[in-house]
Amino acid sequence: MAELSYDAAGVNIDEATAGLASAKPLIRSTHTANVLSELGSFGGLFAASFPGYEDPVLVASIDGVGTKTLLAETPSHFQGLGRDLVNHCVNDILCQGARPLFFLDYFGTGRLRGVELQSVIAGVAEACSAVGCALIGGETAEMPDVYAPGRFELAGTVVGVVERSRVLPRSEIRGGDVLIGLASDGLHTNGFSLARRVFAQDLDSLREELLAPHRCYFSSLFPVPDEILAIAHITGGGLVDNIPRVLPEGTYVSIDRSSWKEPEIFVQIRSRGVPDSEMLQVFNLGVGMVLIVRQGTEKLAVERLGSVGETAWIMGRVLEGNREVRFE
Repeated sequence: MAELSYDAAGVNIDEATAGLASAKPLIRSTHTANVLSELGSFGGLFAASFPGYEDPVLVASIDGVGTKTLLAETPSHFQGLGRDLVNHCVNDILCQGARPLFFLDYFGTGRLRGVELQSVIAGVAEACSAVGCALIGGETAEMPDVYAPGRFELAGTVVGVVERSRVLPRSEIRGGDVLIGLASDGLHTNGFSLARRVFAQDLDSLREELLAPHRCYFSSLFPVPDEILAIAHITGGGLVDNIPRVLPEGTYVSIDRSSWKEPEIFVQIRSRGVPDSEMLQVFNLGVGMVLIVRQGTEKLAVERLGSVGETAWIMGRVLEGNREVRFE
């Protein structure tokens, strides 16, 4: 009878160990003084000390990069996906005014290849360092009977902190307050199942455009200025589903569709038979974040955002009514 082994069953422990070992310097480079554990511990230790906060509140979020993983072919692509993962999660907790403290990643695949794992972790570490976030742990899973050959899944969890008195959205949102849009850098990490089907015959020529990075807005918005009352990250669900998440009862928003020009990639998707109602609920259409600012502060807010490298514009208003999004 043939001798059985884990490797023969499709799991190469040595490959995972080697891939992680090569990434350790990158991971350590993200560590702050609050990180108390060594790499390889069963759990990551982070000191719950928050100087400058009188009443700190922890904010946690988990997300992934979806089927964008199916487009990655090169180490730079995999590294980009690692950055996308962190940027998406950091943007999410920024919507509640939080700064990131630490991050955990998950990489699951059918057959682990060390260069892919190392590239992904490099991207995660790079993005964490950019926002002062510690990468304190993660999980690598090789499951040949779960993931198809050559396929992998990428997900992550971020934990951040915010002063209780500065948690967003603020309760004083009223009719007359103004919506400001911040431009996205393409699809970000949503809508790829539909986009891949639409472009099934053109993926090779559009691969780099579709893999454009998920923009991180943290450095442009934190600490969140007083005039910002709410932030909505435009991810799955698009403008239609994400903006109402930050609206108080008794309000809705009116958006001027002519206030920005949709990037060409969305024009191409629409031209291939995707109805407008579907576009609005699947893609960001060139809007990565929507801010709600106090009436009268919108022009200065747009100028300030432009001065730090964001493309920002006034795109609508808050009005009294049922919590929803209406388009002009």
